[in-house]
Amino acid sequence: MAEERKWCFAWFKAPAPKTGSTKAALVKDSKWVSGDTISIAFLDGTEQQKALVRRFASEWVDGLANLKLSFQNSPKADIRISFQFKGSWSVIGTTCKNVPNNEATMNFGWLDPGISDSKARQVILHEFGHALGLIHEHQNPNHAIDWNKPAVIADLSGPPNNWDEETIQHNMFEVYPPNEVAATKLDSTSIMMYRIPKAWTNDGTSSEFNDNLSETDKKFIRKQYP
Repeated sequence: MAEERKWCFAWFKAPAPKTGSTKAALVKDSKWVSGDTISIAFLDGTEQQKALVRRFASEWVDGLANLKLSFQNSPKADIRISFQFKGSWSVIGTTCKNVPNNEATMNFGWLDPGISDSKARQVILHEFGHALGLIHEHQNPNHAIDWNKPAVIADLSGPPNNWDEETIQHNMFEVYPPNEVAATKLDSTSIMMYRIPKAWTNDGTSSEFNDNLSETDKKFIRKQYP
């Protein structure tokens, strides 16, 4: 089903680390400073879409990360959100500051009218995890997945993602050097983990979509932003 094949992509906006791309856990060089206020603006979107983002993004900071999310209309906001592009994506952490002010740093292409709360929470928490410096859990250097690469490429190169092989390599197979990230053991229940069908791996690794912050997510973000 197309719904099951929807994947987010995320990237560093230069200057980026010398190695790696979108990886699991948290990239140290893209962290905010504990206590920071992160300004957020909407470039477009309906009031319903904006309300969903405000509602669910706050779960990262309500009693967890020592950060403040400030929604405003400034074109110089740190995070600038659009809803008009395909897919859902975000730059990683503070590298949003390297994106020109007239460009989006985050996009929600799946927040369609009538979307359920669970699906909205899932994608919003995931993209805001990237915005706080977190990266895809399946690329955690503490657990190298034995991928069935032809199967992954076959699925993600088709609709609804239509990724080229460079994007697939960038978002799926590269593992970040352990010294460049703060990471726990692989957490299959993390909000940063996407669905991995068993057919995509040779070692039996699989996971389903998660629509809530896991206990490990909560403990980890508290530790990173005390």
